[in-house]
Amino acid sequence: MAKPFTLTQLRYFAVVAELENMTAAAQRLLVTQSALSASLSQLEASLSTQLFVRLKTRGLQLTASGRQFAQDIKVFLEQADSLYESARGMGTSLVGELKVGVFAPLAPFRLPTILQTFETEHPGVEVSFMEADLAELQAALLKGECDTALMYGLGLGRGFTHRVLELVPPHVLVSAEHPAASRPDRRIALKELDGEPSVVLDLPHSREYYEQLYAAAGVQPVVKHRFAGYETVRSFVAKGHGYALLN
Repeated sequence: MAKPFTLTQLRYFAVVAELENMTAAAQRLLVTQSALSASLSQLEASLSTQLFVRLKTRGLQLTASGRQFAQDIKVFLEQADSLYESARGMGTSLVGELKVGVFAPLAPFRLPTILQTFETEHPGVEVSFMEADLAELQAALLKGECDTALMYGLGLGRGFTHRVLELVPPHVLVSAEHPAASRPDRRIALKELDGEPSVVLDLPHSREYYEQLYAAAGVQPVVKHRFAGYETVRSFVAKGHGYALLN
């Protein structure tokens, strides 16, 4: 059984068919004339067809089968070139889908800017988002429901590869009418709020983190309200229902 022809043999044939001259074709292809002649002979053997008539004075002349074959492979070679360029593009640019988990309180503050920058740099990637608390995000990562997640490193278990993007300090949120709101330096010690009512962001891992901060400051919080929604906490603080400790 004849050996199947190769893409290289087809490319060599196309150039020889165009020039009908072995020496000129070898120079264009940057190969030796003997290598080019051997390649064409192997191609003819694979096809069981004579593609050229060898002439002593005029070099090569296409047979009827050769002319038809040259016409037939033109589109094929163009598609092969297109496939090659597409494959090269895959190596230099990202394409496909990316599912991103995001800690819900972070989403309104950071996500729009991050997405805008990412889409500019990687237009071939279709991004979708999943908002959740820290515990749900860890579970989603382990189940493969999202590819990566933007979150705090609180309670991060084993089995995750993580990278610290930014260190975010905690802050106290008070209403506009609270005495601390008028301070020029906008600084306050948590101890100063000891005994005042507080509104707590009650999410897995977050609640433990805030409890550690209270304990470190020697403060026993007077919890008036607990909410799982970041914006709900902010709204209650704005109406004077207590202060909140947030990131």
